[in-house]
This record gives sequence, structure tokens and C-alpha cells, in this order.
Amino acid sequence: MSLLVVGLILFLGIHSVSIVAPAWRDAQIARRGERLWKGMYALASLAGLLLLIYGYGVARQAPVVLYTPPPALRHVVLLLMLPVFPLLFAAYLPGRIQRTVKHPMLLAVMFWAASHLLGNGTLADVLLFGAFLVWAVADWISVQRRAVPRSVPGAPPGALNDLGALAGGLAVYAGFLFGAHRWLTGVSLLA
Repeated sequence: MSLLVVGLILFLGIHSVSIVAPAWRDAQIARRGERLWKGMYALASLAGLLLLIYGYGVARQAPVVLYTPPPALRHVVLLLMLPVFPLLFAAYLPGRIQRTVKHPMLLAVMFWAASHLLGNGTLADVLLFGAFLVWAVADWISVQRRAVPRSVPGAPPGALNDLGALAGGLAVYAGFLFGAHRWLTGVSLLA
């Protein structure tokens, strides 16, 4: 469990710099340069991600059950997951979805985390998905308060971007539904 916690602290910690210390972040970029900052950010993110993935896998081998979700919630989880991938695509494909939602990636993380909290009741699940949900809400609030929004790299704005976000996102959702989730996690969504 400790590897999961360390991974979460490292991954979400580096992703929280803009929330808790935006002036320090900007000073580091000014002092070190944007490329070096992004390189250090990427390395810390990758290390945290690898630790939390490995730590979560280890924690799942000896699960501590906090609650057992009713089987009927599986349908709710699948429904809540439906917008996740289109929202992720919309974060990089500027269009009407992105303009309406403002921060589609954060909303996608909220849906992903909340749905997984409904469908999974072990301590490792609550730590992983609960931490991501709390982080996404905190970042959402932080982004709303920023005077100058930061640009997200992506495709140029276009009329077909929403169609691409929907088609691509639903295709990835179908892939996860029909095998990718089982391949990645060992848990079949339709069994």
C-alpha cells in the first residue's frame, strides 16, 4: 500500500503545483527554462505514475474490503464512464464541447474517479480513485480562479473536432468495454 501512496503523492503532487504554488511554478520556468521544467515535470509524473500503477497492483493482491457495492451499480458505473473518453479527446480537439465544458479533461477525471468509487470498495480503490477525485475538484476550482488561463496544446479549432472527439472517445470506450479493460486490469466489464 505504501508504494501506491508514494506514487499518488508524487504524481498528484507534481500535478498540484499550479494549484498550491503557481508563482513558484512560474519562477521555476523563468529560472530554468520551459523545456527543463517540462522535462523534470514529465520525469516526476512518470515516476509517480509507475509507482502508483505498481503499488495499486500489489495492493490488489491482498485487498482490504471497506464496502461491497451492489451489483446493480455496475450499470451506473458503465453509464458514468460513457462521457469520459469523449471528454478526454475534447481536451485536445477544441470545439463546442471544450467551449461549453471549459475543462473537459478535469471533468473526465471526475467522472472516471467517481464511477470507480461506486463500483469498487477496497482500500486501494478508495485511495486511488478518491485521491484523483479530490485532486480533480481542487484543480477545477483552481483553474476557475486563474486570471489568465493556460493554453493546452492540441489541434487547431475546427468544426469537425467535436465529431472527432465523440467518435474517437466512443471507439475507445467500446474498446475498453470489449476487452481493453480486462487486458489492462484483469477485470472484465461485461462478465
